[in-house]
Amino acid sequence: MSAGWEHFEVEADVGVRAWGDTRAAAFAQATLGVFALLVEPAEVDAREQREVRAQADGPESLLVAWIDECLYVHDIEGFVVREVEMTVCSDTLAHGLLRGEPIDPARHHLGTVVKGATYHTVAIGVRDGVHEARIIVDV
Repeated sequence: MSAGWEHFEVEADVGVRAWGDTRAAAFAQATLGVFALLVEPAEVDAREQREVRAQADGPESLLVAWIDECLYVHDIEGFVVREVEMTVCSDTLAHGLLRGEPIDPARHHLGTVVKGATYHTVAIGVRDGVHEARIIVDV
């Protein structure tokens, strides 16, 4: 099964379910799913990169911390993402590169404002050999 993500409906918020061959791939896809709410990834060029690191006391809280650190880059720099490369994704540490560019209003159609990740029903797991990540973001 290839990696991917999908949005799901949640009252007043939006959920992202992501999957991949590894936990790192699922984290990367979850990140892309969150950023797709902001700007369609196909509209973004991977011209620059930003390094992101997050730590937490377990996989679920790590996913929340990771998404929030990625959103911080967006909030501070107006950076939008086309690709995510996870270099480390353990139970307590996530480190990776966001590839994209600063928002260009002439080319990027802005979508939903994402305030942050929530702990509500956050889940990390493996089903039939496929790693899955599920997170809800506050919009």
